[in-house]
Amino acid sequence: MATKKENVVYLTEEGLKELKAELDDLINVKRPANIISIKEARSLGDLSENADYDAARNEQAQIEGRIKTIEKMLENVEIIKETSKDEVGLGSTVSIKYVDDDDEEEYKIVGSQEANPDDCKISNESPIAKAILNHKVGDIVSVESPNGSYDVEITEIK
Repeated sequence: MATKKENVVYLTEEGLKELKAELDDLINVKRPANIISIKEARSLGDLSENADYDAARNEQAQIEGRIKTIEKMLENVEIIKETSKDEVGLGSTVSIKYVDDDDEEEYKIVGSQEANPDDCKISNESPIAKAILNHKVGDIVSVESPNGSYDVEITEIK
């Protein structure tokens, strides 16, 4: 019997490749460079007042922390599959129209790790995504946000 993963991390194939590339860079480029920095700083003598050594150790902690975070994410990753064009789901690209002002936007719904509003990728945990998930073209849904609620109409699902 398969057990349900805790802390599922939803990623697209592209997001998974980017995460694996970041992990590879941390392990094979940044970690070795940091080890050299620590050795060089250590060779300067007294470690109690050695700013270079402190900086290199802080960088080491950040690198190791990020490696652990990514490895944990990869253990819990679930790839976002191609979605139906009939209703909004994780991985859908959706065009919506704001009912009150006729502005239109297009968003791709991704997992929180890939969300990037500048690239029109919104998290499945965002107010808009939560509101429109499992709805169809033509549906008008109310979005609850920290600034109050507003209505959007789903105009297209890609």
